[in-house]
Amino acid sequence: MGCGSCSSGGCAPAGCKSNGSCLTNGCSKLDVYDWLSHMDMPSNYKPFNIIEIKFKGSRKEFFLNTENLYLEAGELVAVETTTGGYDIGHVSLTGELVRMQLKKRHVRTEDVVKKIYRKATPADVDKWKVSKDLEFETMHKSRVLAKELGLAMKLSDVDYQGDRTKATFYYTAEGRVDFRELIKKMAETFRIRIEMRQIGMRQEASRLGGIGSCGRELCCSTWLTDFKTVSTSAARYQNLSLNTLKLAGQCGKLKCCLNYELDTYMDALKDIPDNVERLETLTGTVRHQKTDIFKKLMWFSYPNDENWIALDIARVKEVQKLNREGIKPEYLKVEVETSKAAPVKVLDYENVVGQDSLTRLDNKNYRNKKNNRNKKNRPKGPNPNAQQTSEGTTRPQGQPNQPRPVNPQARPANQQQRPANLQPRIQTEGSGADGTQAERPAGPNRNNKRRKNYRNNNNRERPSE
Repeated sequence: MGCGSCSSGGCAPAGCKSNGSCLTNGCSKLDVYDWLSHMDMPSNYKPFNIIEIKFKGSRKEFFLNTENLYLEAGELVAVETTTGGYDIGHVSLTGELVRMQLKKRHVRTEDVVKKIYRKATPADVDKWKVSKDLEFETMHKSRVLAKELGLAMKLSDVDYQGDRTKATFYYTAEGRVDFRELIKKMAETFRIRIEMRQIGMRQEASRLGGIGSCGRELCCSTWLTDFKTVSTSAARYQNLSLNTLKLAGQCGKLKCCLNYELDTYMDALKDIPDNVERLETLTGTVRHQKTDIFKKLMWFSYPNDENWIALDIARVKEVQKLNREGIKPEYLKVEVETSKAAPVKVLDYENVVGQDSLTRLDNKNYRNKKNNRNKKNRPKGPNPNAQQTSEGTTRPQGQPNQPRPVNPQARPANQQQRPANLQPRIQTEGSGADGTQAERPAGPNRNNKRRKNYRNNNNRERPSE
């Protein structure tokens, strides 16, 4: 999400990295989509005078628009505070959807008393930016002061007021902390009013943000507004492993997403019998191993037997009823087959090339063709692993010099008769050392052909320069 007018000076696709303080509300957390913004209201419609304003982190508050200012989402406004002065925030929601937000957060209309002063002026924006730049340095100095005093607390975030007259410090701690001495030192160091506010681990993760184990941004920092209690029974009902390292989130508590599908699992568990640890049969006692909640299957196994028997819920209830009556069935019938052959998929096209089969490379003919192709592409020349014999032939190293078997019916290669239509033509060219004419097979001589072409090329008339 890029921002067009943020102080970082660019519209980078990765965001302006202002942690929810962007002017255009481009990287704001806990945004609400206004699906009424593009709809025409009636002519006599009077706009709702309560506006939702968002501040740093996940803090949102409601203010009265007594001046009837025309405000749009993302605009910076100066609002009233409880301790005097003013604060700067941007508009997150206007119109009739604010009524729904008030109802969702259980806030009555009469309880909204703080007002919107004005739209933020350039001077207000400049002062607000300077105060935001001081937050990082202030937080680290305050951590040093808390460590020197030996306080068992963790300062996680600092939020300056828009007029730079007050700073709110958010911290987490296991118990109560006496920070009176810390407030005195911080007031002397920073020369502002100090407010200490303790938050929980989930609220801290909501303010700081992060990436969860699912690869997405944390739910508490993007859309989740209320934090419900999460217990380990939610993991038991969903057949999850009770591993605290996998069930805990970045806040150190159990993940909030464990409650998302809990209601669906609870509805599915209504039909599954409880306390089915073992079933009695004439063959022996079978023990319960696993339950598939949505397929309505339960697996049982005999002692010292690795094969599991899948039973339908109706069959389990029937055997359970027989055991209560003192009757043991002869055997457990497998009601549902766990492994079914997948139907053959009929292709709507013809596999001409033969590339749809994953085992096409396992064919022996394919491997033979590939080996022959590799032999043809193998470079010709003497074998480096061969030795030269006295007769001029070569043999591989490591083999003894054995005489080759002679076939008495075989003729020498130069004396073998060939068919008449394959007899080469003989032409005489030059004379040998004994004065006889040398015979050689007729055919194209590459050397002579190259010489002839070379002469023809040299005898051509070159173009005049």
